[in-house]
Amino acid sequence: MSQIIIISKKKWDNSNYNLLKNNKEFILLDNINLKKINQVNPRIIFFIFWSKIIPKKVFSNFLCIQFHSSDLPKFKGGSPIQNQILKKIYKTKISAFKINNKIDSGDICMKSNISLTGKAENIYKNIEKKSLGMILKLSKKKKISFKKQTGKSSFYYRRNSYQSNLSYVINKKLVDIFDFIRMLDASNYPKAFYKLGNKKIELTDVSLNNQFVKGKFIIKKK
Repeated sequence: MSQIIIISKKKWDNSNYNLLKNNKEFILLDNINLKKINQVNPRIIFFIFWSKIIPKKVFSNFLCIQFHSSDLPKFKGGSPIQNQILKKIYKTKISAFKINNKIDSGDICMKSNISLTGKAENIYKNIEKKSLGMILKLSKKKKISFKKQTGKSSFYYRRNSYQSNLSYVINKKLVDIFDFIRMLDASNYPKAFYKLGNKKIELTDVSLNNQFVKGKFIIKKK
């Protein structure tokens, strides 16, 4: 039986992987293990939540498909969720594309709608679930068809931790502050913060009212 490898640096919700439960066709990895890949000789390698460079020896010798959380060719590059929310985009696509030597520029084989509302943690969980569903559909195809990306292209760099400082939006509308905090509210992601003297205040779990933004905060020493 030909097998399929799924490589993801992080599982956002283990229950999402119930879609693959007891299916021996799929092998899950959290890194690019060349020895394992060559041993398995997979039919396809899928990459979810992967931001590192993929070696040419991998995508040249195997069909490699990556999932990107934007309607490619728009919002190529890093932090696509955050960069779209900052542009007031609340509905987007997950784009599955064939990996080549250019960032997020390969031919498209499938797209699926995704919402960018709610906290980042839940957005990532939904993206993970939908991406795994797309993998199941693609893996059942005898032949996967690809089409070149069309439309105006845009590229954004991955956000740095200092860009989570609330000072960037503190003088903007309440909805802008709300979006800023929620788009950073995920585990292992630099939370929205504000500096107060020698303290750092991190903000999470926000909700929006017509007159205020309400949430939780943690005060830390710098």
